[in-house]
Amino acid sequence: MVQALAIRERITNWVDVCHLSAIKPNTGVCALVENQQIAIFRVGKDADLYAISNYDPFSKTFVLSRGIIGDRNGIPKVASPIYKQNFNLITGQCFDDETVSVPTYLARVVNDRVQVAISDLS
Repeated sequence: MVQALAIRERITNWVDVCHLSAIKPNTGVCALVENQQIAIFRVGKDADLYAISNYDPFSKTFVLSRGIIGDRNGIPKVASPIYKQNFNLITGQCFDDETVSVPTYLARVVNDRVQVAISDLS
């Protein structure tokens, strides 16, 4: 409960990104939010959204939004389209190299609009 309050206090603003229908189920899109490329993934047929940096630290390119979505032991993940490293969509941790991770961001749907929290972008 204390942690939830701390996270809520850190969120200063939600940025409207797109209509939910703009993200097909089980695909990702890239959004430019506060000059940061954010990869937003819609997993499953519902509106389960995950947002991570679009930057792949292995290929040093902004491509993760084009990765292949799946799961590893029930944990949602994306495989980079370049060298195929897999990233946990919840934590940003690389499954294939635990020394590497990418930033994650809060995402939500409000009135069928996708929003990303910008407080985590500093």
